[in-house]
Amino acid sequence: MIRRAALDLGFSSVGFAPADPPAHRTAYLEWLRLGRHADMGWMAREDSVRRRLDPTEALPGCRTVVVVSLSYAPATSDPGRTTGDAVIARYALGRDYHDVFEEKLGVLVERIRALDPGAGCKLYVDYGPVLEREHAQRAGLGWIGKNTLLINPDLGSYLLLGEILTTFELAPDAPFLPDRCGTCSSCIEACPTDAIVSPRVLDARRCISWLTIENRGSIPLDLRSAIGNRVFGCDICQEVCPWNRDPPAGDSGALKLGRPVAPATLQAWAEELVGLDTEQFRTRYRGTALARPGREGLLRNLCVGLGNTGDVRAVPILERCAADESELVREHARWALSRLS
Repeated sequence: MIRRAALDLGFSSVGFAPADPPAHRTAYLEWLRLGRHADMGWMAREDSVRRRLDPTEALPGCRTVVVVSLSYAPATSDPGRTTGDAVIARYALGRDYHDVFEEKLGVLVERIRALDPGAGCKLYVDYGPVLEREHAQRAGLGWIGKNTLLINPDLGSYLLLGEILTTFELAPDAPFLPDRCGTCSSCIEACPTDAIVSPRVLDARRCISWLTIENRGSIPLDLRSAIGNRVFGCDICQEVCPWNRDPPAGDSGALKLGRPVAPATLQAWAEELVGLDTEQFRTRYRGTALARPGREGLLRNLCVGLGNTGDVRAVPILERCAADESELVREHARWALSRLS
């Protein structure tokens, strides 16, 4: 009943995993010790680590982790972009997936409680203390690829994940054990910032997704040129993955926004943002993932992208950015102007 309900809600796959401590405990602790979580200090908090390493710490009496995926694979092959276009990670081209998952998972919680009114439930969408990809592998949804993402042999890796921790016991699915990456290392070789330091080990401090989204400070000078025209996130390690050559199209309707998520070009986007104050920015990007870096962070990213185009037509808007009230924006605008000069 729960499996059918999840699929009826539009999820691409669903599986049940036992609420056991993760097998990769030592690797996770070492990853934190080496500082590869960048400045995401919440990941290293004692209470957060404790809950990640034992689901029953997050939900006492937890017996089952329900894991669902939602595919956002493109309907057709990416036609490519010119250097003047603003590149956005595919998952961010519509509604904020957190909102979508919370709505759907909330309905699934109701289905669980219809079977057991006293069932304890907690839902998470990548912001909670859950090692979601390990639980997904245990639930049979795929394997963790060398790019650290979950890969499903039928759906590829353009997958968003959500979880429900529950005290309601469901028979667990068989874990997905084969490692189907084989000898392929395309993702490691393609990463322009060398963020994948070894198979299944990512250094967030070098990852374009962290640099352009979660990072609240300056982008390191030695990494700016490698970012190219990527303004929000990065799909490179997925674009080169053989398992993503021809995946079935995801449910575009689930993330449909109903309005253009952002201007298509770097210059047009910068011109829009430079004229917005903080409240106007929040109104414009409410309900989208693009709200995450804030006006300041997005303008920072756009300045880097404009500097990387080599197009001197960007000088006027960069000069406006160089006079912005934000020192972060001014710094990156000056860097871009120096590149174009």
